[in-house]
Amino acid sequence: MFTKKLFSSKLISLNVKPQLDNTSICPTVTYASETRVLKENMTNKLMTFERKIMRKIFGPTRINGGYWRVKTDQEINEILKGQNIIGFIKNKD
Repeated sequence: MFTKKLFSSKLISLNVKPQLDNTSICPTVTYASETRVLKENMTNKLMTFERKIMRKIFGPTRINGGYWRVKTDQEINEILKGQNIIGFIKNKD
């Protein structure tokens, strides 16, 4: 609950929010990951979780007519530039 408010806050810079994710959420989620086998369903759950956090950090996209839409997975991947939570786990080993 606290992190949801933290990542939605306009008081924290957009540059700082991904750093908060990398220093607090990624290590917590990937704790003891070297002892687990990454199966496809777990990989999908971790990627979904990460995209959910990133959508919260970067917010919706404004489109013509004053409407807002949720960022697509492709847009999230472009923002992350290939640095995802699965890569974080594999580099940790």
